[in-house]
Amino acid sequence: MSNKKVKLNILGLSYSQTQSGAYALVLAEEEGERRIPIIIGGVEAQSIAIKLEGLEPPRPLTHDLFLNFSKSFEIEIQEVVIYKLEEGIFYSELVCKRGDEILHIDSRTSDAVALALRFECPIYTYEDIIEKAGIVLDFENKEEQPVKKTSASKPVSIEKYKEKSTEELKRLLQEAIEGEDYERASEIRDEINSREE
Repeated sequence: MSNKKVKLNILGLSYSQTQSGAYALVLAEEEGERRIPIIIGGVEAQSIAIKLEGLEPPRPLTHDLFLNFSKSFEIEIQEVVIYKLEEGIFYSELVCKRGDEILHIDSRTSDAVALALRFECPIYTYEDIIEKAGIVLDFENKEEQPVKKTSASKPVSIEKYKEKSTEELKRLLQEAIEGEDYERASEIRDEINSREE
């Protein structure tokens, strides 16, 4: 399998049902149906949401400060690349340009996405990462379990799903995906995967 780059768009943010004060950032491949839910903190979610909504805070937020600082020194972010997925953590880098020099700077994915919005640069990942982490929506055959890939996070059994049978979980997974509740779908998918391992 070729490990080609896949362009991602920001689909949206939803409040995390599992972690208090956390949010699910949902990225979608531009040329396909796969979605990647990434759990991020409240501060980063606010920074992303403000930019998505086109709001201007009265004073620059940290990511706005980074933008102003970079532009003052003629550094541009050309692209953001989510290059690794390990034990449920996504690793990203900023590909920056200063004159003729290209620099690669390590970044948390939430910060990288917040900066991509401000620099208006594209976000990419690799085919093997979206294969592992992506949820695929299967609209063709609603009777079957939706196509899903292995978990993007460590399989940890969640109390509310422990008592349910695998068949019930598969039905709940289908409902969550059809309702575009990707955070819940991710939890259920993790529970199913932990049982299958």
